[in-house]
Amino acid sequence: MAKVFAKNLSNKQVMATDGTELGILNNIVMDGKTGELEDLIVKPDIGLDTSKYQKDGQYLIVPFDAVSAIKDYIVVDKVLAKGHPYGHQ
Repeated sequence: MAKVFAKNLSNKQVMATDGTELGILNNIVMDGKTGELEDLIVKPDIGLDTSKYQKDGQYLIVPFDAVSAIKDYIVVDKVLAKGHPYGHQ
């Protein structure tokens, strides 16, 4: 994936590969030791059924591994976005 500056990701729409709009990127979780990006913190769209996504309060936690493209939208694999390998609640 090409380099993308964090400031260009602020408030970017997050969309699943099937076209479902998940919401707006709120923040990114990074491993402080390795520098690897771990999760996207997404403010969900009002009409989105969030029951199958990992959540932290009002936000969705989407593993960064689910990201397949970053252009006008951040595109994530819908299946990977729903299952979190780290077990966050």
